[in-house]
Amino acid sequence: MPKSQTEKFSPEELLLLEKLAKRIKELRIEKGFSNYEHFAYESGISRTQYGKYEIGDNLKFLTLMKVLKTLDIPVSEFFAKGFDN
Repeated sequence: MPKSQTEKFSPEELLLLEKLAKRIKELRIEKGFSNYEHFAYESGISRTQYGKYEIGDNLKFLTLMKVLKTLDIPVSEFFAKGFDN
């Protein structure tokens, strides 16, 4: 996680960002995108920025919606796994 992230967020928020990163990476791979750069291109997100999301960088809601659209996964399904305590 980038140092600036650890300074801006509480430990609980950092944990949520780690869970988010893990979930999007897990689903990307499940959907057959072995390369995050190809997935970023398909999502219309810069590959550099998308790579940061998979290591826990904060992302905007609309960016998350782009990711979920490319994964063809509804929001409810996305948050149904990986976010319990």
